Amino acid sequence: MLLRLLPLIAGVVPLIAVFGALWIGVSNEVLPPCFPVFDGCFSISAAGRKPPGSFLFKAIMMPQSMLLLILWFFVVLWLRSLDPALRRSTRFAILASGFIGSLALILYVTFLGTREPFYEVMRRTGIYFAFLGNGVAQIIAAVVFRRLAGALQAPATTLVARVLYGHWVVALSLGLLNVVLKRVIEDSDATENRIEWLVFVVMQSYFVALYYAWRITGFRASVSTRPS
Repeated sequence: MLLRLLPLIAGVVPLIAVFGALWIGVSNEVLPPCFPVFDGCFSISAAGRKPPGSFLFKAIMMPQSMLLLILWFFVVLWLRSLDPALRRSTRFAILASGFIGSLALILYVTFLGTREPFYEVMRRTGIYFAFLGNGVAQIIAAVVFRRLAGALQAPATTLVARVLYGHWVVALSLGLLNVVLKRVIEDSDATENRIEWLVFVVMQSYFVALYYAWRITGFRASVSTRPS
């Protein structure tokens, strides 16, 4: 039963970490009293960098990086159970992308708020590789599941497959929009912050939809032994 909750935990708990750190920071007057999703007043990094909110942020996001590794492994098993002929290259692409995203998140959280020279690199690129790695894994899984849902011909399965598919379309569109706006607008920090927060929320809600996809397809995993 706990295994089936993995996507739900992976989706909801980081939202608690980020918005909890935001609330703590604003309450303790270390962050400006604004709502960055709409105002773009600061980035996710700023919300998780300053104590005391950083303690909650790091305490949750570090285990989250390991949870994602486990989750993508079971996503591959789930898709393969639906399609035993699932290509090895597809399985590898999901696992490799998830590994890159998880590793980037580990490095990013580890160096967040430090004065190490490496932090400047991670501040600028780490969060993007975390988004990119997990984003690519989400895209591949959504595309595969949408194809399989068509073969299953179950209305509920088709609906959830479309929701998963729509999540990555929205996230990718926002990412491309961010690239364009950075070239068009001189001072694009606020706009970039807004898009970063929106992409984060969309990507996390993807995992919630994945939880329902596991439920309606009856995904189960078990451990067994064979005595010699």
